[in-house]
Amino acid sequence: MRTLAFVLGGVGAGGLAALLALGSPMPQAQQAQPVADSIAAPAISDTGSLKGPRQPLFFRHDIHAGQFKMQCQYCHYSVEASSEPGIPTTQTCMGCHLVVAGSDSSSRLEIGKLRQAWNEKKPIEWVRVHFLARHAHFPHQRHIKAMGPNACSTCHGDVARMPQVFKVNNVNNMGFCISCHVERKVSRDCTVCHY
Repeated sequence: MRTLAFVLGGVGAGGLAALLALGSPMPQAQQAQPVADSIAAPAISDTGSLKGPRQPLFFRHDIHAGQFKMQCQYCHYSVEASSEPGIPTTQTCMGCHLVVAGSDSSSRLEIGKLRQAWNEKKPIEWVRVHFLARHAHFPHQRHIKAMGPNACSTCHGDVARMPQVFKVNNVNNMGFCISCHVERKVSRDCTVCHY
């Protein structure tokens, strides 16, 4: 019981409610109907044709952020307080996947890889998708604060519809940043990004 309480303690109130909902089926008449604006993630049989780098686990952003409408900040928890968005830890993933095993064979296979990494205490070595030149700084927390929780799509595109994340905009191009600053009427002083 102590282990379960520890694990659930790391899930948070929203995650706990979701886990409890998963564990107790509602009577047929009370089951929630799909939300009209929800994004149905397509089944994918050939991942080799997808844009973006291959990752050690086929993490479906279109299912997590799109279909289940998880906010970016749930997994990228440090984005509001740090210059880096933070790559989710295996513990963050396991907060749900201790009980969520997947609905089909391909998702069960990927969740199995996650659980194996968790049991072996091996970090998942994700392949970085977005790079920024070393002489430029992009403080994520400042942009989230100014633009709100949906700021992520400005640079990263509609991740909620991407089965596999790929680079949509050339964020390593100063012109992309300058255009955004001009459009929003914010400072273009060199020291804003180069310090």
